[in-house]
Amino acid sequence: MPAALRALRGATTVDEDTPEQIQGRVIELLERLVEANGIGHDDFVSILFTATDDIASAFPAAAARVYGLGDVPLICARELSIVGGTARCIRVLVHLTTERSRAELHHVYLRGARGLRDDLPE
Repeated sequence: MPAALRALRGATTVDEDTPEQIQGRVIELLERLVEANGIGHDDFVSILFTATDDIASAFPAAAARVYGLGDVPLICARELSIVGGTARCIRVLVHLTTERSRAELHHVYLRGARGLRDDLPE
């Protein structure tokens, strides 16, 4: 299959709203997405991060820069504030080029965000 633009989803949570924990959890999430999908640096097109209103101490995109993705277009936005939603949650939408089909991609949900997608295999 020729390379195509695809999107990967993922999410994680933090126990505390601290820059150190945000950085560590975002890097962990990116590492797992890369590992699960065989993503090379040049495969990244762009990354969109969202965070719930209870995360205010650091930009998730700053962690992606620390991870080595400073040359990839990154943006952060606020997640909708939904009653009963997952607290202290960071979500990611990764756009990449890959030869894998949508069915072959592995979305990654960690920690308190695992319950967001119970339709996905572990």
